[in-house]
Amino acid sequence: MAKRNYIPITADVPGVSESQRAFIRKVIRTALAAEGVDFPCEVDVSVTSDAGIQALNRDIRGVDRPTDVLSFPAFDLIPGELPGPEDADPATGLVPLGDMCLSLERVKAQAREYGHSNRRELAYLVVHSVLHLLGYDHLDEGPEKARMRAREEAILGELGIPREMEKGEEGT
Repeated sequence: MAKRNYIPITADVPGVSESQRAFIRKVIRTALAAEGVDFPCEVDVSVTSDAGIQALNRDIRGVDRPTDVLSFPAFDLIPGELPGPEDADPATGLVPLGDMCLSLERVKAQAREYGHSNRRELAYLVVHSVLHLLGYDHLDEGPEKARMRAREEAILGELGIPREMEKGEEGT
């Protein structure tokens, strides 16, 4: 059976294994399905270092510091709203949802900081980014942020990676 989604992953840092790439793809597909994305789409992923993501953050957002994940949605959506088949690229038949860039250094540092596995932190950041691509935001401290956090935890639960996962679980 052909894969419905195209999820290319590029890495400019060493040590990104095929199993990590497969895990990222699985997390993205799970998040898309959980949000009702039932059409073929494309999500481009870049895995980089703190320096790499800091350069992007500085150039695009004017913030000269590293961050954990950056999301670049192709559409201006609100949560629950999805692009349609008419938004597909005629050449590929895929709806381009956008790009995400992850700092592998931040994944590892935040996993240590929060006391959970690299795998959980990576999954969280990937889900977080997919939700941004689908119009979720957390700029306020109220209902938008709460809604996004609830969706993140629900999707991580579907993946079998709840918040309670402790250190020592499979890492990335």
